[in-house]
Amino acid sequence: MNTQGIDQLLTELSAASAKAAGKDASSTPGAADFAALLKSSIDQVNGAQTNAMQLQQEFDRGAPGADLQEVMVSLQKANLSFQTMVQVRNRLVSAYQEIMNMSV
Repeated sequence: MNTQGIDQLLTELSAASAKAAGKDASSTPGAADFAALLKSSIDQVNGAQTNAMQLQQEFDRGAPGADLQEVMVSLQKANLSFQTMVQVRNRLVSAYQEIMNMSV
């Protein structure tokens, strides 16, 4: 996952925080729909994993253009993007639980 997706996610979380605080978040430039942004990030992680698996399968078959270093780098990128997505999910769940435990 690239850092642009993470930056967009953080921007969206800030906008949601501002909206919850009663400020107008609709005027934030570049504010995207949170669900669409999250789905896009998940799709990027899925794409990285799919690409890594395809490269690994080509290497396993002994395809002439398959390079071990490229396979290993793509597997590490896919792993890193997945771990990042898991951490974002954990933080979102934690934030949701905090909000649900607030007394009104």
